[in-house]
Amino acid sequence: MDAPQTGPVADSLDRRIISALQIDGRASWHRVAAALGEAERTVVRRGTRLLDSGLVRIGAMPLHGRSTVVGVRCAPGQARMVASALTRRTDCVFTHVLTGSPDCVAELLCPRDQLASLVMDELPGLPGMVETFTLPVLRHIRTIREWHSGLLTDEEIAALAGPPEAPAASSGDVMPPGDAAQDLSRQDRLLLNALAEDGRCTYEELGRVAGVSEATARRRLGALRREGRVRIRAVIEPALLGLPVEAVLRVRTAPADAEAVAAALVDNVHVRYASFVTGEHQILVLAALPSESALYDFVTRAPWLRGVASVDTSLVLSSLKRGGMLARRPRD
Repeated sequence: MDAPQTGPVADSLDRRIISALQIDGRASWHRVAAALGEAERTVVRRGTRLLDSGLVRIGAMPLHGRSTVVGVRCAPGQARMVASALTRRTDCVFTHVLTGSPDCVAELLCPRDQLASLVMDELPGLPGMVETFTLPVLRHIRTIREWHSGLLTDEEIAALAGPPEAPAASSGDVMPPGDAAQDLSRQDRLLLNALAEDGRCTYEELGRVAGVSEATARRRLGALRREGRVRIRAVIEPALLGLPVEAVLRVRTAPADAEAVAAALVDNVHVRYASFVTGEHQILVLAALPSESALYDFVTRAPWLRGVASVDTSLVLSSLKRGGMLARRPRD
């Protein structure tokens, strides 16, 4: 029997369902129930409630360029305005307002041949901006799409990770060459636009939107996912999984130690995102932890610190965008 509901996320089963949707946001309730060993009726009811609450959203983000992280130091009192301007960009993946400097950080998908225009023309026009730091991502170590909070066993993850249309699991994000938007057909763009609004659209709905058959919609989406042209993910606040303290870390290592540090970071369940970037600090990390004392241990005692020369830590004060979707309060 279900435990009494005490809020939008009632208990560990709710959190396990959320974790399952992080593995595959389009997994059927039947497959989620089978993987978790729970009654399908219970999973349907709880999963539907979580989606209806707005706390868990399934979105798709087309990849229209290479990742570039932008940090901005703002004039006093202008951090929210600057972060909002970054958030409104259609190529923005995430935006966080931080303690310390920079005051906010965002990831943008910018084709490399447009990077000069971004740095010299677009970023200097941000209202309230004092200084910007542009850090092109050289290689992803882990992206939010690949992160889960450690609530599922390896067997449960394997049962969820194998839909025919999904890209195979990898140690880094699947990234298309060049600007993937240039050779997308009109039907593909319509499919992706529909998925951006609701990543769990049925194939029948996708086909109707794109003007193709259900079978064609299934085939085209499968190809887009395998080629790494779209990410489909559950977009959540980590606090839902008992991880309310978020931090952005800039990590500097000796060049010879960078790969070992990266491998150790991937082994840590609290690392939601990590990438090799240009600049003084080679690795950028987004982490989520249960408390500030856990964050202290993470940046002073964790095994991944072997080979680390310095760590610059900022707390996340506010998130305006995650996974290409605007932050949203739960619906009543």
